Amino acid sequence: MSAGLVAALREVLGDRGLVADGDDLEPYLRDWTGTVVGTALAVARPATTDEVAEVVRLCAAEGVAVVPQGGHTGLNGGATPRHDGPSVVLSLTRMRRIRDVDPVSDTVTVEAGVVLADLQEAAQGVGRLFPVSLGSEGSATVGGIVSTNAGGTAVLRYGMTRDLVLGLEVVLPDGRVWHGLRALRKDNTGYDLTQLFVGAEGTLGVVTAAVLRLLPATPRRATALVALPDVGSAVALLGRLREHAAESLTTWELVGRQALDLVLAHVPGARDPFAQARPWYGLVELAGVDQGALDAQLEGALGAAVEEGLVADAVVATGSAQRAALWVLREGVSEAQRVEGPSVKHDVTLPITGLADAVAALAPRLDAVLPGVRLVTYGHVGDGNLHHNLTAPVGQEDALRAAAPELTAAVYDEVIARGGSISAEHGLGRTKVGAHQQRTSEVELDLMRAVKSAIDPAGLMNPGAVLPG
Repeated sequence: MSAGLVAALREVLGDRGLVADGDDLEPYLRDWTGTVVGTALAVARPATTDEVAEVVRLCAAEGVAVVPQGGHTGLNGGATPRHDGPSVVLSLTRMRRIRDVDPVSDTVTVEAGVVLADLQEAAQGVGRLFPVSLGSEGSATVGGIVSTNAGGTAVLRYGMTRDLVLGLEVVLPDGRVWHGLRALRKDNTGYDLTQLFVGAEGTLGVVTAAVLRLLPATPRRATALVALPDVGSAVALLGRLREHAAESLTTWELVGRQALDLVLAHVPGARDPFAQARPWYGLVELAGVDQGALDAQLEGALGAAVEEGLVADAVVATGSAQRAALWVLREGVSEAQRVEGPSVKHDVTLPITGLADAVAALAPRLDAVLPGVRLVTYGHVGDGNLHHNLTAPVGQEDALRAAAPELTAAVYDEVIARGGSISAEHGLGRTKVGAHQQRTSEVELDLMRAVKSAIDPAGLMNPGAVLPG
């Protein structure tokens, strides 16, 4: 079966569109973290929607699973094939055409393999903004951010990817193509099929193109890094920022001292702008068209915060170079932690009012599991999404690996008990499926299973992601 399928795929895609050699396959079989590794018969690299449809049809006829893959920057193994059962990885990276940019309708139509940074540049070219911003935007692709409902640093102002998707083109599990590329703001005709595929992680079909919303450009920025006494002050400061900046407030990020120390140790050129170390730091950014107004808004908010004792110190960026230097202290955390060694990552959401209590409760709970474990916390205060990433005590990497299941259970149990979610912006992938199933009602799981069964009855679309299978 495998040899015949590979030969048929090669006939459809040509040599350039198929990877079947063991060494060449390797990059597609391991996720970004390096912890999830699978196997595949081949990697199909179609260049058109018709080719995607033919690949899916061929695999369906042979009963072979299809694992869609974009920029491969996910953290939960959702785009990595499994070991059990034959599968074909379907890489969309050759589908990089920007089909249409419409500044009148404020929409852009792009193929799934378009890199996020290129999409942002296309929007800039017509004086518009595509606001999803990620640390991996130089490699993350449209298909991936749609399929995982990516968030990023501007969710506070613009919402998740879901809020920016108007229409989709999707290859269904039987190879048929749903042409749903409608650039309509109002389309109240029954079930919202577009939103069904957003965040589905390729388990219901393959997103091959999307119509996305564009926003007015915001070329001016007012940016500051503030030193905070505690997480409660960060939450309280969110209110002051909203009062003074209103819709200009784009970003309000939190970085714990352990996270900052890793960036200072491992990111070239990173420096601490403060003379005295503090337990927490916040990165705030306002965006708009009037620099004077933005500066006044930021000054007013920080002035009020200092008077209330919410801010211990602050550095306001005076130019693009200093702004970039402040952003490095936030965006360099993930890579710095990777250099430090193995880590156990948690991407969770909590009600904003409960952030401070949850962070305070987690530290002793985790230390009881693995004494000295380093809690590297950072994330997005404005939408309640924090990354509680755990790094081993120095020299105890094996102990961290052994304790990982118990540490993760402690984080998830605390989050669920406080009305939160175990996945904020990276999806469930494969690594969170079991935890989700254990902590989700049967009614909710039954609804999800019903949707999956109706659209993919053979269970061949990315099996094992989102739902067990």
